[in-house]
Parts: sequence; C-alpha cells; structure tokens
Amino acid sequence: MDLAEKFLDCLDYLFGEGCSEALPKEGLELVTSKRTGRLRYVYLDGRLVATVRHDGSIALTVFGARLLLKAKGFRRNCVVVKREAVEAVRSGRSVFSKHVLDCGDLVRPGSDVAVLSPEGEVIAVGRAKLSCRMMKHLKSGVAVKVREGSK
Repeated sequence: MDLAEKFLDCLDYLFGEGCSEALPKEGLELVTSKRTGRLRYVYLDGRLVATVRHDGSIALTVFGARLLLKAKGFRRNCVVVKREAVEAVRSGRSVFSKHVLDCGDLVRPGSDVAVLSPEGEVIAVGRAKLSCRMMKHLKSGVAVKVREGSK
C-alpha cells in the first residue's frame, strides 16, 4: 500500500466511509518529513488540503473541507451555526454553544470538524470542544475552537 492509499484510508476512517472519494486523485501531492519520512502535508494543485499531525489525526484546511463536503457522509463531521454568528466565525472566532443550530453525529470532543453556515457553505474548520449532544443542549461555552476561518 502506497502513501496516497494510506492517507485516503485514514480520511475514510476519521471522517466517514466514502469521504476520500470526494478528493480528486489527479494533482494530489504528498509531502513527507525529511527527518522521519512520515506524511506531513497534502496538496492539490498547489493548495494545502490537510496537515497530518504527529498522532496520525488529520487537520483539514477550509479548502480541504470544501472538497470533502461533496461526500455525503462528511456532513456527519460538521457543525452548522446560526446566521448571526457566521461573520464572526468566518473571521476566525470560536463557535459558542448558543450559536449551534445542528451538528453531525460523529462530532466528539477533540475531533476535527467543519463549521457550516445555514446555507451549507464551509466557513471555518477547527476542533470540537464538546460532543454533538452537549452542543445542542448547552447555552454557554465554546463548542468549536476555530483553527482557520474562510476570510
């Protein structure tokens, strides 16, 4: 199994079956660490799609999340925010529980998630601080720590 196949299998494992099929295989460039030889970055036509962390988890960029959103199962890793929070989240601010409209059942504390507007557009990516159930029921506190906004 080559490095690209391993990465695509990891995508399916972390974000749901079939998510890797949304990623075009042509133009995919994998960059490894010179010191360890492990996969570090994934590019598509010169744009960063994801960073592979040292623990094996995958940190998607907004560009990468937009690509994976085409996969039906990826929405299970997404958090939808209310319209009044869209601009703040787009500029990189954290998502608070009171602004969560809906979230997928694969959202767990510590998992990487995409933050969507009510229209379904990817506005940010980050790490969930709460489970889906807690995001829906709590009215205060940070739900998603945003890593990158789309602005």
